Amino acid sequence: MNLTTTYLGLTLKSPLVVGSCAPLTEDVDNIKRMEDSGASAVILHSFFEEQLRQERLELHHHLTYGTESFAEALTYFPEPEIFHVGSQEYLDHIRKAKEMVDMPIIGSINGSTLGGWLDYSKQIEQAGADALELNIYYVPTDLDIPGGEIEQNYLEILRAVKAEVNIPVAVKISPYFSNTANMAKRLSEAGADGLVLFNRFYQPDIDLSNLEVYPNVLLSTPQAMRLPMRWIAILYGKIDIDLAATSGIHNATDVLKMVMAGAKITQVVSALLRHGIHYLSTLEEGMQNWMEENEYESIEQMQGSLSQLHCPDPTAFERAQYMKALQTYAPIWQVR
Repeated sequence: MNLTTTYLGLTLKSPLVVGSCAPLTEDVDNIKRMEDSGASAVILHSFFEEQLRQERLELHHHLTYGTESFAEALTYFPEPEIFHVGSQEYLDHIRKAKEMVDMPIIGSINGSTLGGWLDYSKQIEQAGADALELNIYYVPTDLDIPGGEIEQNYLEILRAVKAEVNIPVAVKISPYFSNTANMAKRLSEAGADGLVLFNRFYQPDIDLSNLEVYPNVLLSTPQAMRLPMRWIAILYGKIDIDLAATSGIHNATDVLKMVMAGAKITQVVSALLRHGIHYLSTLEEGMQNWMEENEYESIEQMQGSLSQLHCPDPTAFERAQYMKALQTYAPIWQVR
């Protein structure tokens, strides 16, 4: 079976890509094991905008500490604003990964404002990353900020980053826009080479024993794939951009469904955290077996075959399917 696909201008041996996840990708040896187990590419763990901000503040502190005692010392150093401070460790990690594996390495930046990460995106390119994923994680809580302003912020960040780098750029978005289709179109027009659907926002929990709010990471379940699959199927063929699926991909059949909806790649994270990196080979074998049994010769042959553009019933992805689901569902106790 020919599992080859393309994403962001890169030729990949299969749609199986390891998504951004610190526990999985912080160790270069893990990245090598991913390639050996069947991964076609890896999106590295995100470098956060807050890290750049913190490093900049720390540098400013050390450059100015004690200068109030000797006024002339202020002229010894340039203003902190001209420093482009980044995480050298993250850049070194990219270089080491590129030396160890042949598959593409995609960098990831997580933030919500323009900030200093624009220059850092250039450094990620210079370190050898084959592409960049922008994880724009923004949870607006200001009652006076309209949705249009938030959307404009996404577009400005994308345009600014694209102006800094020559490598392909994908944008990882949330499903919470008032018109996801329109936003996808605008991001495509603003220069995005790919869209990753969708970002999973980790929600805080409440500890009743200590009466405090704390982070509680819940791994995805196969049911989570329905939302990105629906929107990938709707967007396929309507915008000139690569679509990547993330969230809820746990089995070989999940990968195949996403491909048929129109995804170029599927990002796997939770399944690897549950079963181990070697599980990638199980996914690949499952894909090959299904394709052979159903007489598919290649991934390209099935890509987008069940998108809204090619589905026998295009309304299946819209309101009609919602009404049909409500009318046909039978309660479990009734079935018994």
